[in-house]
This record gives sequence, C-alpha cells and structure tokens, in this order.
Amino acid sequence: MVRGPLILGASGRLGRALRRVWPADAPQPLWQTRDGAGDTWAWDILNAAPSHLPPIDGIVVLAGVTHGDATALALNTALARACADLGAALGVRVLVASSQAVYGPQQGLLREDTPPAPASPYGAAKLAMERAVTGAHVTHLRIGNVAGCDALAEGIARGDVVLDRFADGQGPCRAMLTPADLAHVVRCLLAAPTLPPIVNVARPGSTAMADVLRAADVPFVWRDSGPGALPDLALDVTLLQDICPLPSGDAAAMAEALIQRTRPA
Repeated sequence: MVRGPLILGASGRLGRALRRVWPADAPQPLWQTRDGAGDTWAWDILNAAPSHLPPIDGIVVLAGVTHGDATALALNTALARACADLGAALGVRVLVASSQAVYGPQQGLLREDTPPAPASPYGAAKLAMERAVTGAHVTHLRIGNVAGCDALAEGIARGDVVLDRFADGQGPCRAMLTPADLAHVVRCLLAAPTLPPIVNVARPGSTAMADVLRAADVPFVWRDSGPGALPDLALDVTLLQDICPLPSGDAAAMAEALIQRTRPA
C-alpha cells in the first residue's frame, strides 16, 4: 500500500475534520495520537522518541495547544520542533499548522510578508513557533477559518451564536476554507517541488459569517461590535493559488461543511 503523510494530532478538532473528508482514492495518511487509540499510530511527541515508522511522504503537524497560559501555549514551539526534527531525520517535508492569528487585527489584504502583529497570546505563541522552527524542509501554514472548526461551530455547540454588527450594519467577514479544501491543500503542498517558508491557506476572498449561518439555517443574534472587533480579516492567497488553486470563498460551501461537522459522525 502506498502511504500518504504522517498527520500528527488526529484527535484534535482539525485532525478529526481532516480524517472525515480525506479522499478514499488518495494515499492514506498515518494518523497519530498520543496513546494510539483505535487505528492510530502512538507517539507521545514531547515525552518519547517515535517508534518505527512505515514509509511516509511528508509530515503534517496539526498537534498544538490553543488555550492556556504562556507556558502551555509555548508547547506549540516544542511540538513543532520535535516534528521538524523527525522530518529532517526522515528526509521529508514538514507542514506546520500556524494561524492567521499571527497577523492580529490588521486591515487590508494580508500577505505572508505583512509584519505580524498578534493581539492574542495564542497568536503570539504561533508567531514564536514560526520563528523558532525553521529549515528548508519546513513550511508554516497560516490557516484561515476552517468551516466547522471555528468559532461558529463552537457557538452552535453551545446553542448561542452571536455576531458582531458594525456601524455599516454588516457583520464580520473572514478568509475561510472547508476541511476538504485543507485536505486538498495538504496533498498539493507535499507534492510541490519547492515551497516558501510561510503560506497563507484559505479560499480567495472573504466570506460573510452571517451568510454562512443563514445558508446553514442556523439562528444567531447580533450585538454591537466592540472597539477590538475586526470587520474583515482578508488573507492574500496568491502564493497558495500558484501552487494549489482553490475556488473563491462561498457561503453555501462553508455552510455545508459547517452542517457536516456539527452532525454526529
């Protein structure tokens, strides 16, 4: 059997979403969890050396910490470094999940060379990770909102979806993509002959979150936006489009992904 990439963090939100949509006709990944539950490969990344691995064609680092104090969030760097070291030892490319949060609440179309200005501890931790874990074989993915894995899905799970409304009467717009888009991007990037050290990952254009909720038939309520609310977080995805073209942002596609992710598996 031809093996695909090693995907670290299969039990996390992104890992579960990716596993659910990975194409059956593509080389299948080796999915990692800390304890090897089910059919996953066991590796306690920060506390043990990896056991024998079958041949893989790359490494995708979804394992990470999203909440907690500075000490907990700093583990993102340690996790990424351990995985990058494994990739170097095996001679394979390593894709590390970073975040658009490194840009902070900046206006305009944000390119990979836009000076980062993270406003949250999470964004600061991801930026520190990017700067600490480098190498010709490492590419950090500044991922936009993945439908079904973002704040909208969290709000649906709570039964309490609230959107900011700005002075023009509109709600927030975000750079978005579906889990299937992300699976496609991962496969494309691992097959590319060369990659830059950082790539923005999202569909072109911004998608109105209110439109996604309406298309998914999910009720929500408005609140007046506060001083730190951002109307639009727009990623320039020119680099990605040159390597792995994605269709433009589309509320209906995001809604379908959101519905799929909020249904029982």
